[in-house]
Amino acid sequence: MKGRINSIYTGSALDGPGIRTVVFFQGCPLRCIYCHNPETHDFSGGEEIEAEVLFSKLNRYCAYYGKNGGVTFSGGEALCQAEFLCEILELCKGAGIHTALDTSGCVDTPAAKRAVQLADLVILDIKMNSEEDYKRYTGGSFSAVLDFLEFCGKAGTDTWLRKVIVPGINDTKQCVSELAHIAQTYKCVKKTELLPFEKLCTEKYKRLGITFPLEDTPAMDKAALAELEKILYAE
Repeated sequence: MKGRINSIYTGSALDGPGIRTVVFFQGCPLRCIYCHNPETHDFSGGEEIEAEVLFSKLNRYCAYYGKNGGVTFSGGEALCQAEFLCEILELCKGAGIHTALDTSGCVDTPAAKRAVQLADLVILDIKMNSEEDYKRYTGGSFSAVLDFLEFCGKAGTDTWLRKVIVPGINDTKQCVSELAHIAQTYKCVKKTELLPFEKLCTEKYKRLGITFPLEDTPAMDKAALAELEKILYAE
């Protein structure tokens, strides 16, 4: 089966446990106001590749994964190509390679559910904490994400929650407290992280001729983020 990927990044220590190879799938139905990968939006972009060929590329780096590392499938939104993803996950599983799915949880199809069951870890981005804010800042649905998280629990798939903290949008104590409550509600959640909004993507937007909606928003202050983390871990 063929799928479309944007790029492959090796040697990441930020996209799941251990040292990992990250596969960025092409295409995303959301338009998050702070998206750092606008080049992955277009479903017709990227490179078309056979599942077996992609797996052979990933398998080359097995020696670097060690006991804790592996492959993370990101995007874009990998679940938009769920059947292709499932084939890759099965190939990795057969080779004993740990797999993580970095997702927005916005796709609800039988193949997407199968991918969740096949993955060793789901890294779920909880972008906002209300239906109104989800629609306004991402074009997505908060209730759909909670349904996805519920299914992760039913599938028995370990899940990490992540939230990008953006000044003036979701950088409040209440927002972080609500995230902590979500984490406590679902037993599949094993870890919760706050990520600082940064502006390293600005040049990408310029090259693509797209306006970056948060061009005038300052990067998240690391000290302020640390204070919010205290709330997260105290809850």
